[in-house]
Amino acid sequence: MTKSELVHKLSQQFPDMSLRKVEKAVDMIFGEISNALAKGNRVELRGFGAFSVRYRERRLGRNPRTGEKVEVEGKNVPFFKAGKGLRERLNASKSGK
Repeated sequence: MTKSELVHKLSQQFPDMSLRKVEKAVDMIFGEISNALAKGNRVELRGFGAFSVRYRERRLGRNPRTGEKVEVEGKNVPFFKAGKGLRERLNASKSGK
C-alpha cells in the first residue's frame, strides 16, 4: 500500500473529513515518527510494532557494477520490529484460525 492509497482509504472511512485534511493528518503522523527516530527515540505502536534506530558498523562492500571492493561507512538505519498482534494476524491463516 502506498501513502496515497492509505490517504484514499482513510478518506473513504471518514467521509466527513476532506481529502486534504486526511492527507495532512497522515503527513503529520509520519513526520512525528520520523522526527522521533531522528532524535534517536523509539516509536511504539501497540499491536502493530516498534520503530527504532540501529547503528550499522562500517564494512567492506562491493561495487555491483565493477566488482571492486569499497569501504562503506557506518551509519544509522531505521529498524522495525513487528508487534505480537501483527505477527499473530499475519500467521492466523497458517495456524487454522
